[in-house]
Amino acid sequence: MHVTGACHCGAITFSAEVDATKVVVCHCTDCQVLSTSAFRLGAIVLRETFAIQGDVREYRKVGSSGAERIQVFCPVCATGIYAYTPGDAGPYISLRLGPVHQRAQLVPGLQIWRRSALPWIDALSGVPGCAEQELIASMIPRQSQD
Repeated sequence: MHVTGACHCGAITFSAEVDATKVVVCHCTDCQVLSTSAFRLGAIVLRETFAIQGDVREYRKVGSSGAERIQVFCPVCATGIYAYTPGDAGPYISLRLGPVHQRAQLVPGLQIWRRSALPWIDALSGVPGCAEQELIASMIPRQSQD
């Protein structure tokens, strides 16, 4: 599947060919912190199908496996774009699906690092929700006008 995407501020744009069977949810603690969320959604993509425009920054991290990972992101808005393992790790990158325009069409086929998953993750379908943010007002105490 051909996908396109951009960082939040638009300074970085990209396109790639994604195999929809290689979409992964990662629950590792690194992904939780780096994505500022409960997990990260990504796809394993052949580097040769990936094209990017704009200047990026890189952050090097050694994971719990001992392998070095390079996180690539926009230097303006800090949107994560992809990650890779340096050296002879193969021709693949892990494309971050948050900035992919077609992300709703890419259904995860695998969850990894489940041992780090937050304990409430499977119960989310039972949590009340709303179409936008209208319910958030009920969570914020009103100041007394006295």
